[in-house]
Amino acid sequence: MRSRRAARVLLLDSRDRLLLLHGHDPARPDFDYWFTVGGGLDPGETPAQGAARELLEETGLAVSADELGRPVWSQVTRFSYGGEWFEQEQDFFTLRVASWEVRVDQHDEVERATIDAHRWWSLGEIEATTERYYPAELPGLLRGILEG
Repeated sequence: MRSRRAARVLLLDSRDRLLLLHGHDPARPDFDYWFTVGGGLDPGETPAQGAARELLEETGLAVSADELGRPVWSQVTRFSYGGEWFEQEQDFFTLRVASWEVRVDQHDEVERATIDAHRWWSLGEIEATTERYYPAELPGLLRGILEG
């Protein structure tokens, strides 16, 4: 099992909708799911720096690490991806925007091959969906953020 650190961004618009990306595991193309913006940290990056970099790469939105502030939640998760098992310690940051039109021109090769959609979700839509999403705790986490 590979250990790694990651940072994720809960990007919320003015209508309290959360941006989720849709994709699949390259080793299991039929295993699709929705997930938050973010990914593994580069060597020497702080979680906030990694979150800002991932936000730019995956959505085209440029912000500084300082604009993300402190993490609102952290977790350790274990998952399989690309035929490897990972144990990932990840920090979640929240960022609010009035709106944002996602750009994918900065996706790397893996992102281009595995991310096929994005969508803004309301809390109610997340709670009602039968589609797979990560993290599983997302509805409670989002509810806590929206309620302050």
